[in-house]
Formats: sequence, C-alpha cells, structure tokens
Amino acid sequence: MTITASRGGLAATRRGAGTSRRGAAPRRGDGRPGALWAVPALLYFALFAVVPMALVVALSFCRWNGLGSPHWAGTANWSRLFHDPQLGQSLRLSVLLTVVTWCVQTLICLPLGVWCAGHQRGRAVLSTLFFVPLLMSSAAVALLFSALLDPNFGLAHTLGPWLGVKDGNFIGDPHLALWTVMAVITWQFVPFHTLLYQAAARQVPVQLYEAATIDGAGRWRQFLSITLPQLRNTVVTSSVLILVGSLTYFDIVLILTNGGPGTSTRILPLHMYLTGFSSFDMGYASVLAVLLLVAGTALSLLVVRVTGFRRMTSQREGL
Repeated sequence: MTITASRGGLAATRRGAGTSRRGAAPRRGDGRPGALWAVPALLYFALFAVVPMALVVALSFCRWNGLGSPHWAGTANWSRLFHDPQLGQSLRLSVLLTVVTWCVQTLICLPLGVWCAGHQRGRAVLSTLFFVPLLMSSAAVALLFSALLDPNFGLAHTLGPWLGVKDGNFIGDPHLALWTVMAVITWQFVPFHTLLYQAAARQVPVQLYEAATIDGAGRWRQFLSITLPQLRNTVVTSSVLILVGSLTYFDIVLILTNGGPGTSTRILPLHMYLTGFSSFDMGYASVLAVLLLVAGTALSLLVVRVTGFRRMTSQREGL
C-alpha cells in the first residue's frame, strides 16, 4: 500500500508538473509580444502628434491663405522671421509671461498643496473652494474675468481706485494689461498644480516626520529637510507643465485683450494665431508654430537636464 501510494503520489506529482509546465507555456508566450501593448498608444501618438507636426513643417515651406491648394514657397516664409517687426516683442512678452507665471504658481501651489495634504480643521471645505477654477474651461474663465474687469460695470470699477487704478481699466492700460492676464492665468491653473503637490505630499512617509519630531525639528525644518526634498520630482513635473503650457496661452489673451492695447499683450502663440486666422497667412503661421514647438521641446529638455530628472531614483527605498 505504501509503494502504491508512493507511486500514485509520484504520478500525481508528475501530472502536476506537467500541468504546471503546460500552464507556464502561455505565460512565456504572453511575454514575447509584450511590446504589442504599446502599439495603440504609439498609433494614437503618431496620428494626433507626429502627423500634424509633419504637416505643419511641410506647410511652413508653402504659401497658403487657408483656401484652395498650398503653393510651394521654398524658404521665403522662414526668411520673414528676420524681418518680422512683431516677433521680437512677442518673444519678449512670452518669456516674461513664462518666467512670472512659473515663479508665482510654484510659490503659491507648493505650500498650498502641502497644506491641503494635512488634516487641519476645515481643510476639506477650503480645498474644494480652491479647486473650483479647475472645473472651468479657459474660455469660461476669460469671459468671467472680462465681465469682472469691465471698467464701466464690472468689479474693477469699484476696486480700481482702491488698487491705484482710478478708472478701473486694468486691461486697457498698456502697462497693466499683461500683468492682469498673468493674474487670470495664475488664478485658473493654481488649483491644478496644487492638486499635484497635494497628491505628492500625501505620499511622503509619516515615519520621516515622526523621526524628525523626536529629534526636535520644528515644522519649518521638517518642510525644508523632508517635504521639499521628497517633492523634488513633483516640482520638476509641475515646472515642465507650466513652462511648456505657457507657450499655449492664447485663448485667454485673445478673449480678454485680443493682443491689445496695441500689441502690449500679443504673445507669440497669439501672434501665430492672428497671423494664420486673421491675416490668413497659414505659411508664416506654420513657421511660428514650428518655432513654438522647438521652444517647448528645448525648455522641457533643459529642465530635465538641469534638474537631473533622468537620474532620479526612488526616495522611499527601505521604508
């Protein structure tokens, strides 16, 4: 009986091993075409990113008014870059907008996101109010502030004298219009980046704060020595989104000021839009679009290079 049972167990073991091998075969087969799972994403990226960018580059060498067929123009559109009187000012305004919005949004969103990740009394209610602008589109935000900043009937008419603007015409003053646009953009996108920092701050291990508390570190020291280093990756991610996103701000500027007064708010994306859809010069507008594409890519690579984002490793090893 013992031998029979042993033989039966051996046979069962062999059958189990065979079943295991047969069950393992599909796993090996599933692992071979693993790259196929990326095909839908690659096709989507190629269809909606690579192909349009290639068409824009091709169109930059053509002369086209938006109707009919494009005509080959060689490098005539590109040579206009050196003779465009508005390009220099648009570049300067875009750089100023990028730097200011990055500084202001980072200085506001980082501490606000850390605070929202805490357990303070009333935090949930205030966090909900902070995130309301995130639910609105850029066009809705621009229309809202267009009414609020109306110097005749808007809130600006009442608050203007208190803020040093007697007539309340914030968007009609060449020296204040761009700064007003920056304030509106900041109001719209602060909730999004605050949400990024809030999510990252909640992932910081509690053990680090407990150990710091035992060592006698206060809240400010804990923020500088624990929270800020742990949020380094998020700071880089948020910075890239702000810097690259600043090259696409044209809808708010279009609705609020349409580039005015004069050309005091005609940033590069708006210059591209007005060139293509107001002047019907799609060829030169494509040149400006390629310039924006190169600038956005260069900014992203520069941030990644300077911050060492590619070499960043996990900060939670051993916890």
